[in-house]
Amino acid sequence: MAAKTKRADATDRSVGEKIRAQRIVRGLSQTELGNKLGITFQQIQKYEKGSNRVSAGRLKQIAETLAVPVSFFFEGASSEDTYAENINEGLSFLETAASVRLVRAFAEIGNQHIRRSIVALVEGIARGHSGRRK
Repeated sequence: MAAKTKRADATDRSVGEKIRAQRIVRGLSQTELGNKLGITFQQIQKYEKGSNRVSAGRLKQIAETLAVPVSFFFEGASSEDTYAENINEGLSFLETAASVRLVRAFAEIGNQHIRRSIVALVEGIARGHSGRRK
């Protein structure tokens, strides 16, 4: 009897979102990441959406390519759907070009004092404008 393959779950979606976020931070397109891994950009899309599970070996390749430890993809992992929803909500801002540009530029700032100042500035602006979306 053949083993039944499990459907992707909240953890798979969380891993996919972290792959996407790290790929964007590194300034790679889905095609570029796929080329580095020897797979198609469509497969990268499926991993990032959580519709396809990432095997252990492939996740190790992805981690090496994105220069993060494998554990990065599981930090704070939970099997509860609410966790995946929080990750998706938190990373959904990366769907705009301006957000991607902001993340890339921020990642290039090497001075930790300047980075902390920028974070404090943005948090202050957000507190002053919370609930006032157009």
